[in-house]
Amino acid sequence: MSTVQPIRVTVWGEFRHEKNNPKVAAIYPQGMHQTIADALGRCAGFSVRTATLDEPEHGLSDAVLDQTDVLTWWGHLAHDEVADAVVAKVRRRVLEGMGLIVLHSAHYSKIFLSLMGDTCSLSWREASDKERLWVVCPSHPIVRGLGPFIELPTEEMYGEPFGIPTPDELIFISWFTGGEVFRSGATWRRGNGRIFYFRPGHETYPTYHHPEIQQVIANAVAWAHSGLRIKDDAPNVSPQKP
Repeated sequence: MSTVQPIRVTVWGEFRHEKNNPKVAAIYPQGMHQTIADALGRCAGFSVRTATLDEPEHGLSDAVLDQTDVLTWWGHLAHDEVADAVVAKVRRRVLEGMGLIVLHSAHYSKIFLSLMGDTCSLSWREASDKERLWVVCPSHPIVRGLGPFIELPTEEMYGEPFGIPTPDELIFISWFTGGEVFRSGATWRRGNGRIFYFRPGHETYPTYHHPEIQQVIANAVAWAHSGLRIKDDAPNVSPQKP
């Protein structure tokens, strides 16, 4: 009898704000990555590990990537410190079939930029805006179990235009009290991999403790798991006999 294998998730976090900013440390004493990992770890069918920037190879060795079905990524302060060689390895795994969940300010991460091929720029404001994330694709698995919107009482504002290629699927559009709107949840396929960008998650707000935000990330992990690993190849083949 065959057994269902758990989805192997690696939660990657920069883990710098939590060390340098007391306000962030008070909200995420073990790091944002650990809060996300703990939430995913409570979901049936997930096997979860963490990795951070200051670990050797940023915690993303060949062995770790070989054992990762879905990778979540949060970065902000130190995008430039992520080694190009590690980015290339992650990109290759996505093209082979590994899922990638890109969170908040990781829109400017090297890995997202390389996969999008665009500026990924936007407007922003760190104030006390309320954010309402409207579900615009209610049939999508990523929003399973949600109502018509998620409301966050305080979040950083991101505004359009957002320099991304046209999404394959648009899942969320955010509205902020300043009047701005933003494409806050979108998917793409690159090679054999599935990618989801999810906007909320500024470090000075407790967003990753929010049950519905945790649910979206868990749903996204399940959606992004392709179960595939198809290595790039360009074989010289003989013609098939008629």
